[in-house]
Amino acid sequence: MLKERVIHGLPGWPVLFALVAAVVAIPLLMSQLDGGLIVALIVVELFVFASFFGLTVVNPNEARVVQLLGLYKGTIKTAGFWWVNPFTMRRRVSLRVRNFESARLKVNDHDGNPIEIAAVVVWRVVETAEAIFHVDDYEQFVHVQSEAAVRNLATSYPYDAHEEGQLSLRMSAGEINQRLREEVEERLIKAGVHVMEARLSHLAYAPEIASAMLRRQQASAIIAARQKIVEGAVGMVEMALDLLSAKQVVELDEERKATMVSNLLVVLCSDRDAQPVVNAGTLYQ
Repeated sequence: MLKERVIHGLPGWPVLFALVAAVVAIPLLMSQLDGGLIVALIVVELFVFASFFGLTVVNPNEARVVQLLGLYKGTIKTAGFWWVNPFTMRRRVSLRVRNFESARLKVNDHDGNPIEIAAVVVWRVVETAEAIFHVDDYEQFVHVQSEAAVRNLATSYPYDAHEEGQLSLRMSAGEINQRLREEVEERLIKAGVHVMEARLSHLAYAPEIASAMLRRQQASAIIAARQKIVEGAVGMVEMALDLLSAKQVVELDEERKATMVSNLLVVLCSDRDAQPVVNAGTLYQ
């Protein structure tokens, strides 16, 4: 496998001044000479003109991959004005941080429910030789492999967690984003691409089941809320009975305790305000 090799060209400004001086001086020499020396100066003049094509500008956060007759010679990564062999081919590679947002993909989650999912991937090229020579088009490669990773992630986890501690796409955003970044990184490392961040940008049930799943979520929320209410009500009833017994406010038999527990649970668990009723008689009437 090809690995990146950093090279440096000759400083461009001195070479440029030398070439311009040669272009001016050679015709002056040719006017004073004749015969074979003129032919030699013509050849030198042609070489000087060809050398202008070796001048190369490398912008910040940019690299130039240098090839000579199909052979990889190295990569210039230092910004500036340089001169290299004019017969080489120099391909520009951006080292800037870029981001890609996938389309909204419709896939089935781990439970088989159709969902819509999309992700944002922040990436940059770190190995220019791999980016140029290991894949046909590294930008297209990033797009295709990122969407493939998003699809695979969506099928590996349910949209909602149904068990305690289970990872889900909706409730475990931090862990899901980390696993997405690792999977995309694993797919793109062969193209010399480093993934800096990957996160879900869109997550929803598919329109055909969205209303049904919304009712399901509402029902789950109601059940969870009722469970908390019942747990709290039982604790309050237990505390009330213990305090009444400890302070000897009133002594209740088992039947009256059951009645009191029933009344307290109705009051505490009801979704409406209880209407007070004043008992004008004794407790046992």
